[in-house]
Amino acid sequence: MRITLTGASGFLGSAIRAALEAENHEVRATGRQTPSETSLAGSAAVIHLAGEPVAQRWTAAAKERIRSSRVDGTRRLVEALSTVSPRPEALVCAAAIGYYGDRRDEVLTEDSARGEGFLAETCAAWEQTADLALSLGIRVVRLRFGVVLGSGGGALSKMLLPFRLGLGGPLAGGAQWMSWIHIDDAVRMACWAVSNSQVRGAVNAVAPTPVRNAEFTRVLAETLRRPAILPVPSLSLRLLYGEMSSILTGSQRVLPEAAQRGGLTFGHSDLAEALRALL
Repeated sequence: MRITLTGASGFLGSAIRAALEAENHEVRATGRQTPSETSLAGSAAVIHLAGEPVAQRWTAAAKERIRSSRVDGTRRLVEALSTVSPRPEALVCAAAIGYYGDRRDEVLTEDSARGEGFLAETCAAWEQTADLALSLGIRVVRLRFGVVLGSGGGALSKMLLPFRLGLGGPLAGGAQWMSWIHIDDAVRMACWAVSNSQVRGAVNAVAPTPVRNAEFTRVLAETLRRPAILPVPSLSLRLLYGEMSSILTGSQRVLPEAAQRGGLTFGHSDLAEALRALL
């Protein structure tokens, strides 16, 4: 199968590309730029991951880059798809559980309402733009990724140094829920969404076992055999990261109901096992 992949050089994109090529798929890889008609022509599916990193201080300019790269970038992709004949059968577009906002202990599934705040509003606009491809007769899957845990990049790599130095600790009290997924399962879910014609709409790309931040901290510290006794207050996070700190302090207890209903199996559902496998 020929597949066009945007954001192919990123942490998740490079892993998805390697998995697809290992299965003998032909991957037409692009970076953040909109794929050309040439790179789209003849593709059976498009996996769209490109976007400005969210993990940065949210100045007005950064917010505009984050929103534009996702909403406007996806709109340009759909416009490019409209010029291709025959068109790809599927568009698998990355989204994020930021769609749900801060929901405390509420259990969230794909049917849960959108939350509040900049990231939730951006995710909603992003998904609505991806759904424009439905009018072209293209099947659309919106993968709402949680925290993707992998070696060599992503959130985990940023955590390792302070934890290895014994400087780790729960964030903002540690009561907030973290919805995570091992990178192997994230890759498996993207490939499943491409190949399974029954998969449509929103799909939560998270493990079925979310944990509170305090539990995540404890398990990571035990895996590294280091203490984790230095809690980070929410005020410190706010001073360091500004509005973006809401990603760290917000609570999202998300379950992968659509994936489980669709028969997808997870290789890493236990956090301790997942971290041992990675570290």
